[in-house]
Amino acid sequence: MKKHENPDALLSSGSGQAIQRIATRNAEIGDGLEIRRALPSRSRRTVGAWCFLDHAGPVDYAAGHGLSVGPHPHIGLQTFTWMIEGEVLHQDSLGNEQWIRPGQVNLMSAGSGIAHAENSAADRSGRLQAAQLWIALPEAQRHGAPEFRHYPELPALDSGGFRITVLVGDMLGRESPVAIHSPLLGLDLACGGAAETVLPLDPLFEHAVLVLEGEAEVAGEAIQPGTLLYLGTGRETLPLAARTTGADANTNTAPTRLLLIGGTPFEEEILLWWNFVARTPEEIAAATKDWNEGRRFPDVPGATGKRLVAPETSALSIKKR
Repeated sequence: MKKHENPDALLSSGSGQAIQRIATRNAEIGDGLEIRRALPSRSRRTVGAWCFLDHAGPVDYAAGHGLSVGPHPHIGLQTFTWMIEGEVLHQDSLGNEQWIRPGQVNLMSAGSGIAHAENSAADRSGRLQAAQLWIALPEAQRHGAPEFRHYPELPALDSGGFRITVLVGDMLGRESPVAIHSPLLGLDLACGGAAETVLPLDPLFEHAVLVLEGEAEVAGEAIQPGTLLYLGTGRETLPLAARTTGADANTNTAPTRLLLIGGTPFEEEILLWWNFVARTPEEIAAATKDWNEGRRFPDVPGATGKRLVAPETSALSIKKR
């Protein structure tokens, strides 16, 4: 098992395929909830159409100190929330109210504009672990009408000791019902002990793996939470393993959880700024002005949190991808 300490290093596997280790960075969302942000980063802004990846938790919180994100807007993207532990209430400007619980996905398509809020129950303590991703919408869909969908059940299968949930796309005969607009793959792989499998991949896709819990070996690389392993394109298979570093790997009872994402390289240049995905600085500036001045984006019915303020675009420095 190979170990490398240098984050963001460009490596080469034994087959000569490129591998990139990208260090996540810590950030806060809502009322001080710490997360690890894997995308975007300085060295890689997208994996397929996936353009944002946060991992929150696992964390226990006291009553009134869970996730608390007040009304805020989005354009040009789909928000994808995968709930692993706990529950969060989604409310949006279309009037939707939906609790999301473990094993479920919320998918919100912003299109030309939507606002929403996300909150844990304020009157009780709890535990939270979730992954939130954004999917950049292609030009043909990014100006469309906003919509929201809740997926209470997703297909799953067992392979080599891993329980694999198919979040997006298809794997080993199981296909996710989640509606997307680009060729994508998203898998959650979890095990409570030693596990090992080899997954078939589409060589036209680029892929990346983020360890959420435990330790894993992916394509011969040892990774832990805090590193996104980018795998490039051209792979037809991917070996994955969850093992301990002790003498008897088979005695491992620690939980391991991985998130595998992939997709065909997104050819459209995009701009990410705050909660917006667009193509030009002018689009970002217009959305920022509209939100801050109370235009274009309707209110979120029933939301009690403080309305977020979009940062002024005079500081806009995010480069195109």
